[in-house]
Amino acid sequence: MYHSLGELLIDLRKIVSRRKEVRALMRGKIVSPAFRERLMLVVTGVNGCRYCSYVHAREALTKGISQAEIEALGKGLFEGSPLDEVPALLYAQHWAEMDGAPDEQARSFVLERYGGQAVKMMDLAMHIIRVGNLIGNTTDYLLSRVSFGRWGGGI
Repeated sequence: MYHSLGELLIDLRKIVSRRKEVRALMRGKIVSPAFRERLMLVVTGVNGCRYCSYVHAREALTKGISQAEIEALGKGLFEGSPLDEVPALLYAQHWAEMDGAPDEQARSFVLERYGGQAVKMMDLAMHIIRVGNLIGNTTDYLLSRVSFGRWGGGI
């Protein structure tokens, strides 16, 4: 979750400054929409955002991803995912576990396998979903503080 408004603003500025690339990503020019959704579901699975899990599961269904694969991706499993995407999905999982700062060996591997342009779009997709995940998780935290922490009781 976010620990300050400044952290959120830095992340949002990074996305806004790349708006042309965001449009290309959303149009599926370099990374297909189904591949993008798989990456986002993997990152969301690591970060545990219930809002993003719901929204991107629905979106993944519209991109032709089966319910079984969506459930597997949410658990960090890649059964049913296209074999050529599994290395990228593993990278996405590692990327999320490392809070967006993967080790150089993992990054070099995906760069060699997919190329710089594709990895740039993959990183952008993962950054976008990470921001959404942190916003969702921060919202849940704040709601729990208002509901329980402040008055010391439940509903």
